[in-house]
Amino acid sequence: MKRIVFLDRDGVINKNPVYLDYIRKPSQFKFLPGAEKAIRLLTEAGFDIYVVSNQSGVEKGLFTRQDLKAINDKMIKAVEASGGRILKSYYCTHLTVQNCSCKKPKTAFIKKAIGKRRVDRKNSYFIGDTERDIIAGKRAGLRAIAVLSGYTKKKDIRGWKAKPDFIAKNLLKAVKEIIV
Repeated sequence: MKRIVFLDRDGVINKNPVYLDYIRKPSQFKFLPGAEKAIRLLTEAGFDIYVVSNQSGVEKGLFTRQDLKAINDKMIKAVEASGGRILKSYYCTHLTVQNCSCKKPKTAFIKKAIGKRRVDRKNSYFIGDTERDIIAGKRAGLRAIAVLSGYTKKKDIRGWKAKPDFIAKNLLKAVKEIIV
């Protein structure tokens, strides 16, 4: 059975922009310390890796789909140069009011990535920095890990209805717990 790790992007792989803003162009995308190494370690451990991220800034007209593609291409190229591999990135560009099936905490992109493959859900994960990431992971039957490298602080998690399976300082610390 396949083991999969789903990663949120902003606050997990790269530094969040100014609070509640967006990464709008490739020059604004900056990896968080240890993120590239974490993805390499997951790759070496045999996990399939996917990015699932809400990016409604496209629908809001703050940046274009081409900008989003250029940002993603920069991330993928750097991850591959460091020895990691992200199989695919899924970006929901819809507004919440559009009530789509792909905006986290909904799970359409997770289901699409899994497809008809047999997945070891007890050893597959969703790693994110928000409650909606944790909810999405739990809804998909995955283990959910909250990282504190985004906007969320440890004290914030106490108020969440959906609790993560565990909390890590950042992606690298989370990965080291997964692949022990």
